[in-house]
Amino acid sequence: MSIASQFPVRRAGARIARGLLRAGLALVVGLLALPLSAESLAPVDVRALPPLPAAGPLRDLVAIDGHPVALAEGQAWWLPDARGQWTRLALPAGMPQASAVVEGGARAWLLTTAAQAEAVDGAAALDLREGALRLRPIADLPEPLRDARGAWSDNVLTVAGIAADGAPRVWRIGTDDDRARWSAIAAWPGGGTPSSLVGRGGSLLLTVPDGDGERLLRWTADAGWLPRTRVDGRVLPGSGHSLGQANAIYLVGDPARPASPPRLASYQTITDAWTNLPGAMPAGVTATAAASDGLFWARATPGSERVEFGRAQVQVTRLLLRWLDWIVIVVYLAAMVGIGMYFYFGEKRDSTANFFVGGRSIPFWAAGISLYATNTSSISFIAIPAKSFETNWQYLTNNLIAIVGLMFVATWVVPLLRRLDLMSVFSYLETRFHPAIRMIASALCIVMQIGSRMSVILFLPALAIATITGIDVVWSILIMGGFTIAYTTLGGMKAVIWTDFVQVFVMFGGAVFAIGFIVYNIQGGVPAFLHTAMAEQKMHLLDFSFDLTKATVWGFIFLVLFDVVLTFPKDQVLMQRVLSTKSDRNAGRSVWTMAAIMAPGGFVFYLIGTALFVYYKAHPERMNPTLPIDATFPLFIAAELPMGVTGLIIAGIFAAAMSTLSSIINSVSTLASVDFYEKIAKNPTPKKSVLFAEVAGIVVGLVAIGLAIVLSRYDIHSLFDVSIELAGLLGGGFAGAYTLGMFTRRANAPGVAIGIGISICLTLAAWSLDLVHPYFYLAISILFCIVFGYLASLFFPPPAQSLDGLTVYADRPG
Repeated sequence: MSIASQFPVRRAGARIARGLLRAGLALVVGLLALPLSAESLAPVDVRALPPLPAAGPLRDLVAIDGHPVALAEGQAWWLPDARGQWTRLALPAGMPQASAVVEGGARAWLLTTAAQAEAVDGAAALDLREGALRLRPIADLPEPLRDARGAWSDNVLTVAGIAADGAPRVWRIGTDDDRARWSAIAAWPGGGTPSSLVGRGGSLLLTVPDGDGERLLRWTADAGWLPRTRVDGRVLPGSGHSLGQANAIYLVGDPARPASPPRLASYQTITDAWTNLPGAMPAGVTATAAASDGLFWARATPGSERVEFGRAQVQVTRLLLRWLDWIVIVVYLAAMVGIGMYFYFGEKRDSTANFFVGGRSIPFWAAGISLYATNTSSISFIAIPAKSFETNWQYLTNNLIAIVGLMFVATWVVPLLRRLDLMSVFSYLETRFHPAIRMIASALCIVMQIGSRMSVILFLPALAIATITGIDVVWSILIMGGFTIAYTTLGGMKAVIWTDFVQVFVMFGGAVFAIGFIVYNIQGGVPAFLHTAMAEQKMHLLDFSFDLTKATVWGFIFLVLFDVVLTFPKDQVLMQRVLSTKSDRNAGRSVWTMAAIMAPGGFVFYLIGTALFVYYKAHPERMNPTLPIDATFPLFIAAELPMGVTGLIIAGIFAAAMSTLSSIINSVSTLASVDFYEKIAKNPTPKKSVLFAEVAGIVVGLVAIGLAIVLSRYDIHSLFDVSIELAGLLGGGFAGAYTLGMFTRRANAPGVAIGIGISICLTLAAWSLDLVHPYFYLAISILFCIVFGYLASLFFPPPAQSLDGLTVYADRPG
């Protein structure tokens, strides 16, 4: 074909490309313009429980260990089975008169009064054992309180009421120490008789009648009492109860029609928004108690002595994926396995260099993108938006300061280790110090990766799948883990890096679309979004206070020095990508590439959380109060996004999780093969080492699946915090060993071993005493290792071997 004859073909191709681009843009605009639903996502199941005949006037209703207990004058009953009958309970001898009962999980707390008195002057623990109630008094209140309300949370009992002088008082006492005494906190401003008190984590929610509605005040240790959004109506006295991780549920009546049935209302503590829950409640409710995901209620039957009971339980709406979503997800998963199969059949299986470090032929830009993908797991895609939704952008400070640390790593640390042609970064510890330090460090790294990262990273996307599809979390974990194990063990390091490359674009594509979709559908658009976010300080970034219990700028500077600069050398997962590049110069460039992506990437994930806050503040009915905070973004994906886009963002969640999981599986199997199999086995060959690594990868993946299933059985407030805490407790000591080895000539094996041991013990002590914010565990562990390791080295002879190429000074004159 002549050159001239190619022009029509090129023009036709250009027209097709422009047409596809216009169609794509039109599709995006059309999807953005789709209206969002206003229907509640928290249906309530209200059903009757067996009545209690001839009980007499009911004094109170309380839940002990999840079962309702009814208290009347001189009598008590409990309902062990919602389909059974009430069982009469034996009362303890000398049971005091009670003004109110406070729920406390496995027990309750009576607010006791003196005979013929109305003011509360003490409290007592009420346990249910072997068909009888047992009483254990605690310290008397320092002063009597009338109209008292109580709340229990985090092993602290709080009582709020009106003192004899007419002023409000609030007293608190720890319930896990028999020697504890009451202590006062500031009373709520404006006075008034409290109608309810709810303990919510480390905070309190107090309602006070005011006109036709009620004031709501929230207390925290940092800010004290702050006014929140008013209650539209009158709270049924004592009907406030904690719900989920960040909500409270109330019965609210209409003061203009006191005989009408109350409505169920939920208050969201993060967005400071009220929403009415669907579900008809009966009129005449006289008492309530907390139930799992809802409340129990009781009312006297008109014209008889019978007491009726019921339960209102908030349900979780399962939002099934549609056919186009499944197609997108299946295509993505098939593509990932296809990449693994490509390298499985296209690469030799008898070369450890090919399997472990990609034949040291990976371009620096691909390695850099893989570094970022590995560092950006499902924790970033789910837990960071949840953290930003709950708080603000303070944790983003870590990303920004980390860029400076990565510059140092790219210039000094990475080239030194790349020149050594390592496969396991812990080989350095053997050469510099002793084989035992290498093997212990490698073993601890394996435990840390499986325990503090893989299980959390695997559980988070499983939570997203369960929230969206209704598939059991266990099955979601099995499916996710199985696909990741498959392509990782098939393709080795090359498959891991190139799937990471694809996954970054899938991940960011879904994240950016989600932000645009939320902002586009907020009434008022970008200006309204920015106004709400700034007014609520949701974009607050820098905290210059010197409080070590908080995430501050000074803490992050301190942390980056230790968490990025000093831990990068011992991180096999990251260093394995660096070691896969062609030269020490390209190794440094790969880290520069990672640093260039880190800032914009961080802003994207934190912006998702802020956008979710603004949206749910305006649309509280679209949240489900029973879901954990970490499920906020998955819920939005499932409930609000159009078909196909939901599948794309779920694929993005998979991408975030699978990129990190595959990296950890590959790195841990590398450590198991290079640091243990090749050291212990007789006559190991490269082919056998690769085979052992493949088997180890499968075993590691299965162990992580098991731990993720265990994790799914517990209610953990923030998995982001948990991963930070575990990494600090398990990973700090040996990072200090690299610092001593690379930046000092005097450090030796005995001194470093002593430093590692002391650092682990002291960090565990700081953790057990809760001395500092969990973010600092890693830093203080490294610092202890450096200080005590260097001091201990002074008591032993200096290293006898040559240190050429092992420190940053060895190759420099003088």
